[in-house]
Amino acid sequence: MRTSGEGRVPTLSGLHHCRAPFSALPTPVTINPVRSTIVAPPPSGAPTRHAPPRTTPSIEPLPAAVQPLSSVPLLHFRRHRPPPPKIGNPFYSSVRLDIDAMIEGARVRLNGWQQAAVALGSAVGALLDPRRADLIAALGETTGKPAFERVLERMKRNPEGRAVLLERPRVISSKVGHAWDLPPNTFGAAYARFMGSRNFSPDDRPPVRFMETEELAYVAMRAREVHDFWHTLFGLPTNLIGESALKVIEFEQMMLPMCLLSVVGGTARFNGKQRALFYQHYFPWAIQAGMRCTDLISIYYEQHFHEDLEDVRRRWGIVPAPSPPT
Repeated sequence: MRTSGEGRVPTLSGLHHCRAPFSALPTPVTINPVRSTIVAPPPSGAPTRHAPPRTTPSIEPLPAAVQPLSSVPLLHFRRHRPPPPKIGNPFYSSVRLDIDAMIEGARVRLNGWQQAAVALGSAVGALLDPRRADLIAALGETTGKPAFERVLERMKRNPEGRAVLLERPRVISSKVGHAWDLPPNTFGAAYARFMGSRNFSPDDRPPVRFMETEELAYVAMRAREVHDFWHTLFGLPTNLIGESALKVIEFEQMMLPMCLLSVVGGTARFNGKQRALFYQHYFPWAIQAGMRCTDLISIYYEQHFHEDLEDVRRRWGIVPAPSPPT
């Protein structure tokens, strides 16, 4: 056995480093914990001779180009967190999420070619699976910066939009749960029925990751969170036809390229009957509805929950979707 490492117990062979008889060594024998060298005073009159100290070779850090893969941040499109379990009323979920991480601390800065790569990858993935909300969100963020900047300036010119930017309300369970208790004719109750009948939770939205500033990140998150308000106001279903029709309105309201791409991708998956229904029935209505209504992104919806649904529709110029032909 040999002595090596820090704090090991010396053996007989290790004591040969001292040129003194074993019986002459005092007890107890101590070990220097830094250099693992036996320290024992020799008997009186004997010369003091020790083996050269053992030193640990220094390890230079790896250059940045060869850092281990575990230290390199990976870019992936899975959900930032799993959705909360939908038990009973979705507005009263007992699961508390770190909602602020959707805006602060979760962003990734990309250069030009990285943005193009993420946009292309998310576009292809969303075409293959339109249910991937995280891919649609990534596509909207990487292609929509100029559009979100225009939306931001528009909100700053609108009194209600400025209040939204100042207070930064969030459409999350802890903030909109009271809508469940409002009278049935109100806008808030209609929103609660829309969410509850589909077992949706407002906490399911993917985080904003690719916006450069907190202000733009909030605008992107706000546009994402009011989507279900617009479903409620326009009376659109959440099937592929209803989502495509709402994307037409969203494109007219915000001019996001992602909305146009979603319409193209969604209609490409229609069968012949669905395509005819969409282009003959929903598409013309969506064009007119998006042009007729007010600036929907600047509305402080939470302050209008208690108002009558038909009253807010008239005030905001909203024409509900017509019933499909029988």
